[in-house]
Amino acid sequence: MRKDAGQVFRLEDYRPSDYLIPQTRLTFRLARGATIVVAELTVERRPGTDAGAPLTLDGDGLKLKRLELDGVGNPTHEATPDKLVLTQLPESRSFRVLIETELDPDHNKALMGLYRSNGVYCTQCEPEGFRRITYFLDRPDILSVYQVRIEAPKPEAPLLLSNGNRVAGGDLENDWHFAEWHDPHPKPSYLFALVAGDLGCLRDSFTTMSGRKVELGIHVEHGKEKLAAYAMDALKRSMKWDEDVFGREYDLDVFNIVAVSDFNMGAMENKGLNIFNDKYVLADEATATDADFANIEAIIAHEYFHNWTGNRITCRDWFQLCLKEGLTVFRDHEFSADQRSRGVRRIAEVRTLRGLQFPEDQGPLAHPVRPRRYREINNFYTATVYEKGSEVVRMLRTILGAETFRASMDLYFERHDGQACTIEDFLKVFEDASGRDLSQFGLWYNQSGTPNLTVSPSYEAGILTLDIEQSVPPTPSESRKRAMHIPLAFALIGSSGEELDFSAAEGATVENGVIHVRKRSHKLRFHGVAERPVLSLNRGFSAPITVAMEQRPQDLIFLAGHDSDPFARWQAFNTLQTDALIAAYRLLLGGKEAKYQKDIAQLAGRIATDATLEPAYRALALTLPSETDIARDIGRDIDPDAIFSARSKLAAFIAAANREPFGKLYEELGSLEPFSPDAASAGRRALRNTVLGYLARIDGGADIAARHYNTATNMTDLIAGLGTLAHEHAASSQAGAALADFAARHASMPLALDKLYQIQSTAPGTQALETVRALMRHPAFHIDNPNRVRALLGAFSAGNQTGFHRADGAAYTFFADALLEIDSGNPQLSARLATAFRSWRSLEPVRQEKARQALVSIAAASSVSVDLRDIVERSLA
Repeated sequence: MRKDAGQVFRLEDYRPSDYLIPQTRLTFRLARGATIVVAELTVERRPGTDAGAPLTLDGDGLKLKRLELDGVGNPTHEATPDKLVLTQLPESRSFRVLIETELDPDHNKALMGLYRSNGVYCTQCEPEGFRRITYFLDRPDILSVYQVRIEAPKPEAPLLLSNGNRVAGGDLENDWHFAEWHDPHPKPSYLFALVAGDLGCLRDSFTTMSGRKVELGIHVEHGKEKLAAYAMDALKRSMKWDEDVFGREYDLDVFNIVAVSDFNMGAMENKGLNIFNDKYVLADEATATDADFANIEAIIAHEYFHNWTGNRITCRDWFQLCLKEGLTVFRDHEFSADQRSRGVRRIAEVRTLRGLQFPEDQGPLAHPVRPRRYREINNFYTATVYEKGSEVVRMLRTILGAETFRASMDLYFERHDGQACTIEDFLKVFEDASGRDLSQFGLWYNQSGTPNLTVSPSYEAGILTLDIEQSVPPTPSESRKRAMHIPLAFALIGSSGEELDFSAAEGATVENGVIHVRKRSHKLRFHGVAERPVLSLNRGFSAPITVAMEQRPQDLIFLAGHDSDPFARWQAFNTLQTDALIAAYRLLLGGKEAKYQKDIAQLAGRIATDATLEPAYRALALTLPSETDIARDIGRDIDPDAIFSARSKLAAFIAAANREPFGKLYEELGSLEPFSPDAASAGRRALRNTVLGYLARIDGGADIAARHYNTATNMTDLIAGLGTLAHEHAASSQAGAALADFAARHASMPLALDKLYQIQSTAPGTQALETVRALMRHPAFHIDNPNRVRALLGAFSAGNQTGFHRADGAAYTFFADALLEIDSGNPQLSARLATAFRSWRSLEPVRQEKARQALVSIAAASSVSVDLRDIVERSLA
């Protein structure tokens, strides 16, 4: 085990290393079974460090073959597979250390460090994988200039890539060859990358704003080069956008992307050599859905944007992970908003945040955007760090304004280029550029939990009064929370749909349509309001909070039809749907009657047929809140079967009430046109496929879905038809035929089969467990491939509330056993899957106890990785 399971790392314990490594030269001799790595390190003693201080280098399962200090072999040292300690070091400030290690990439199933996948050597070093390659100061504040030489058999690995620019290469004896790469930009070890193998390449170039030509290459399996065309287009658009919006120019002569099929993450931003999970590179209309195209565009952009926010400026320690990730997610969100529909993208971002991060905040895995302690850093690549971290940056822009925000970012790049920084460094730049005190705002980085605002409005004689109460719920690690600075965007909507003016506001700072909530309690008065307004709050989702405000159904219906802010308009309709679903759920459990279903159905019909609204927006508005959304809002004593039933009944009611307009709209949107992945075309397909989901719930629905599947000319429509059949008409002959057809048609396409796994594993009902068991025996399923595992077990545990949360607990037991099997080879993957248990305490008592027993069984297993044990023990705490 790489770390003591009880070891806890704390932010307050950070101290700079006694030593620096300004230069690193690596030589790899790649061979199956025994790859040799020679690291030549130029080590410098940090000024003020005692000359007798030992040099302690990190390792992880390493085999030391040779060690030299300033050219002298076998210096005084202590070596274990996980640590190398050198003592009796030279008195000079600088000295050289040579370390030779032997690796076995073929048997590295953890997919960290150097491993071999489908014949291709590949690395993944973030966060602590470099120590699996050689002994090193494997921490992000050690910046080094790398020179890398790769030697390999030419027939087996004609392609040899590393970071930076290629500076040499040629043939060696016995059919071997070499390549040397030099990266002039100092970087931490987690950004090191190497790829060697036999791959095809799609090539292009980009001319930067200063006129430099950059050679671009996307390396994929032979025969799949054409599938990388969209990724290449997204890369070039990303490079141009970062110049235009942030003034950031690329800084090397080449930029390479490599797509591999075995990868723990989505992608990795290694300097000049991004390594991607192939699902986020390969796409055409026959193999990828519109969602795949959008993900490729966003993730290509995200990793490229890291060149400045993550690589040129990196994080001092892993507690500062949000400094690079939250900021870069904000940047890729802005890119996607500019490439597509800003309003639609914002709604999608908020749905992701609420679906993934809000439950994190409400459960035992809650942590601040900047955690202050961890046992396993791999477990903090979370929605809180990424998605909520992005929202914090967005709030900064809202508070300061776009112009000051851009000036602050320019100062950040100027001041901290080439440094390893902290959140304090980041906030100080914004304070200096704006002249504002952001100390209270900084609590967003340091307090966990989702703040709530309770708003009580009253109107009389031209004065609107808002009583605003702020609360931040306690979490396991923090009981008493301080008041946050919350930028609350708002508008007062008049009876004709226009925004009402007011002459003055008192009780809180109000500027540019934003109320700055800074205290636990505000009494805010707006004077000169011409009529009783309908309140539109948290417009554009200006803060990642919940808002509790009693609103009449008529007001919500009015906002859903008139609010000029796309997010607020969607939110109003979503709130109506959620309230109706929770009422129906309680009715099923003997509670109150369901309410305003007719109003919702009528509004759904109007939204669906309103040609003034974007099709993509209409598709989002017509999509009911998910089962997990409903469960989150109910909060406790949850019965997933009752939620499923309530949701199904409301969907059927909406479908029956709108049979004619939905049917007409479905046919209108079905006219054939050449496929394009652009946002407008994708929006039309999304609306048609959403309407299909409703039509499938009425008489003849199986035939409609089967016709949709059989006439589909692209993967988006194919999956929509297949999913509708499998989920709404699972017992029908049409569903069986379509599933068999899809499996046969895509038997040689793993990424397409992943879609089949997802559809089958998320089909509702208790029979899903038996389906998952059977699919695990499918010849194309491999438990050591993260994509296959996530598509089947990940989708089942996270996306099938009735199947995973079976009342008998059988799925929990099965899942716990699967986690232990996965954990023996890939701890990162098992730990991330285990977060499916994060909300177990919110279940009704019977399910809750069975989930607890499953977690206890994992904790009691004889051999559990630090990664998985950390998640399980925090979940049980």
